[in-house]
Amino acid sequence: MADASPSQLRPRVTSGKVTPMMAQYLEIKRQVGDKLLFYRMGDFYELFFDDALAAARALDITLTKRGKHLGADIPMCGVPVHAAEGYLQKLIRKGFKVAVCEQTEDPAAARKRGAKSVVKRDVVRLVTPGTLTEETLLDARRHNYLAALSRVGEGLALAWLDMSTGDFQVMALAADGLEAELARLMPGELLASESLAATPPFAEILARSGALTARPAGCFDSARAAALLRKTYSVATLDGFASLDRAQQAACGALVDYLLETQKGHLPRLKPPARLEPGAIMAIDAATRRNLELTRTLSGERQGSLLATIDRTVSGAGARALAARLAAPLTDRAAIERRLDAVQYFVDHARLRAELRAGLARCLDIARALSRLGLGRGGPRDLAAIRDGLDQAARLRALLETAAAPEELTPPPVEVGDLTAALGHHGELVDRLRRALAAELPVYVRDGGFIAAGFDAALDELRLLRDESRRLIAGLEASYREAAGVSALKVRHNNVLGYYIEVPARHGDRLMAPPLNERFIHRQTMAGAVRFNTTELADLDARISRAGDQAAHLESELFIALAGAVQERWDQISTAAGALADLDVASALAELADTARYTRPVIEDSTAFSIRAGRHPVVEAALVEAHAGPFVANDADLGENQRLWLITGPNMAGKSTFLRQNALIAVLAQMGSFVPADEARIGVIDKLFSRVGASDDLARGRSTFMVEMVETAAILNQAGPRSLVILDEIGRGTATYNGLSIAWAAVEHLHEVNRCRALFATHYHELTALAGKLEALANYTVRVREWEGEVVFLHEVGPGAADRSYGIQVARLAGLPPAVIARASQVLAGLEKDEPSGALADLADDLPLFASLAAPAGPPAGPSPLEAELAALDVDGLTPREALAALYRLKDRLAG
Repeated sequence: MADASPSQLRPRVTSGKVTPMMAQYLEIKRQVGDKLLFYRMGDFYELFFDDALAAARALDITLTKRGKHLGADIPMCGVPVHAAEGYLQKLIRKGFKVAVCEQTEDPAAARKRGAKSVVKRDVVRLVTPGTLTEETLLDARRHNYLAALSRVGEGLALAWLDMSTGDFQVMALAADGLEAELARLMPGELLASESLAATPPFAEILARSGALTARPAGCFDSARAAALLRKTYSVATLDGFASLDRAQQAACGALVDYLLETQKGHLPRLKPPARLEPGAIMAIDAATRRNLELTRTLSGERQGSLLATIDRTVSGAGARALAARLAAPLTDRAAIERRLDAVQYFVDHARLRAELRAGLARCLDIARALSRLGLGRGGPRDLAAIRDGLDQAARLRALLETAAAPEELTPPPVEVGDLTAALGHHGELVDRLRRALAAELPVYVRDGGFIAAGFDAALDELRLLRDESRRLIAGLEASYREAAGVSALKVRHNNVLGYYIEVPARHGDRLMAPPLNERFIHRQTMAGAVRFNTTELADLDARISRAGDQAAHLESELFIALAGAVQERWDQISTAAGALADLDVASALAELADTARYTRPVIEDSTAFSIRAGRHPVVEAALVEAHAGPFVANDADLGENQRLWLITGPNMAGKSTFLRQNALIAVLAQMGSFVPADEARIGVIDKLFSRVGASDDLARGRSTFMVEMVETAAILNQAGPRSLVILDEIGRGTATYNGLSIAWAAVEHLHEVNRCRALFATHYHELTALAGKLEALANYTVRVREWEGEVVFLHEVGPGAADRSYGIQVARLAGLPPAVIARASQVLAGLEKDEPSGALADLADDLPLFASLAAPAGPPAGPSPLEAELAALDVDGLTPREALAALYRLKDRLAG
């Protein structure tokens, strides 16, 4: 809770004499616990006591008071019902959860029970970060996952779903993989049992996620979960659910249980949980995701990330699908090739791609509209989103089918053919929705006016009575004048009599005499006028008075029927929505490839990694936007005979950029995208590790160097032959020789134990001596040129080793004072003169790889002349003057 603890949100008083309304409020508040209670009173949601204090502070709204309770003022604030979503959004973002309490009966019904009766109210929904469905509360281009972590015995499982779309997945999990998966999913809310949330090492990871909701252990009971899943999906057995183990069942059941609780029994339609198999996606730990800035920059922004750079999607659903692919690159070569085939098809057919993207841009968010309708939370515009989306799906299906004809274009690949078929046929539903919905649609059903004229005759009649009552009354008035022969006759209205006929007093007897008295019924005689009624006027009066309510009620019933017709085709519509999203991704990646000069990678079941003229996608895009010249492309070939590159060169020369670009090319290739390179041949990578840059973690008591070592330890302990590792400046956070020793040992371990593909950048150019001893290590350097005392960065990576780091030149470019630069140059010259450079070369000649260090060499055969003279001195027999003279003599010999 961001602004208040749960204990602060409880009413301060729970006993004593209270008013009926306050008694109702306190009882409902007791039921919802630490959640803010939105208590419906007319056109406002009111908050009382500490709820009001917390909400007023969080929303920056006026805090008032409403009467007294046990002698004390009751703090109160409120928000209008029609604007509640905006306030909910602010509260959810600040970490609050909200219970929405509605009036469940008409106030008139309450009054019938007695003057002091309170309108019945009940909580209809708990609004939490992971259970949002409203368009205004969600980011259209991001999934909003609700996740659950369960442990049954030794089994651990993580399940997650997006309530706004019905997507539902589950996976078995190793304890050391939890943080990586949470970094991939970034759930809006994470459920775990109270006991698990307090158990190391989970406690720290779950708390750090910032999304934890602790639940009673019973919510994660596997037997209860299995029964709940069978009931939810109306199946007798869960055998068809990918053989979920008990931990996976418990995680899935915990999610369903939470939805039932928060939605008050109105469970959204969910797809059956799909099991993510171990190893199906590239393993990328949290540190690597952060270092590579895949979906967010280090500062937490989307802009500047890889996702923002490559995103050419034209729909919210497509953007979410693209983000999901980027977060979880595949390891199945065949599945990757299917995606690449689809991209290639749209690269090859630019005109088809343009027409497809134009149609996709007109598609609203079908999946989220479908979910809202299923929850009874949808509105007329959601029906229109379904109508227009399915209409576009039909048009796009026809477009793709026409393009697939032999005389038009090359045959589409399997992936495009499958997506075309998945768009389905929804003509009957689209036609019904087209006829039913008006041109201008309100947001909410309660606003009315969304059913088109001519769709329902009864509704048209009610609207005629409601909207054209004056014309109807005027028509009756004219007919009555003619029948009575009284030109002064008028039809009037008041709140007591309703509609009535009024004539001047002198004409009253005429209407009360036969035969007119059979039609005109006397109601009231006034001093100057007489009032009458007729059966048809009374009937019209009753119909007009009821017409507004009846029209609203009938329109609501028609909406329910239309929403029901949509829900009957939930599976087909959901499939079509997914196909539209995937077509958006494929065509968007093709657009990216065409406009940014990306090429199709060759994916192999090998350990190859060969990139020709590779580029960093984010840096290149920034250069293009700034008109700052072309990006300098570089090759990388981590073949079996040089799978470990040791890269030296100065700061600012581009080492980190080169490292990152190769990791990003690997991610793009395995997510099914073309890559920024002239050629790319990549053996499938199972795990990607990155240790680039420097940062501390003061909240956890970790210095920059400790963070560096923790991340390096994870790499050295987990990387295998099919992994790709990029390491930058290992050991720079400590003393020089300590750091050099750690870097040295890390290189040996990567080469001999991990045996992975690796790029290792360092300022310790002394490490280049290892190239002569480690057969798969190759020295590469980022080239520079010196011109008139200045260093020029070429940003080119080529074979060889740097003999120095050019740190002082970089410091000069950074603007250090000239006096500091001059002094640094003097110090450096002295250090380089005295450096025992041969010692490291000697170490390289005697590599004890992972064996005990060699024993120190024995003493020389005899004492040196200086040692002999020192041993001959009779220290105890020397006078102070003699001892001083001997000391000066020995010092002179040592200096000479």
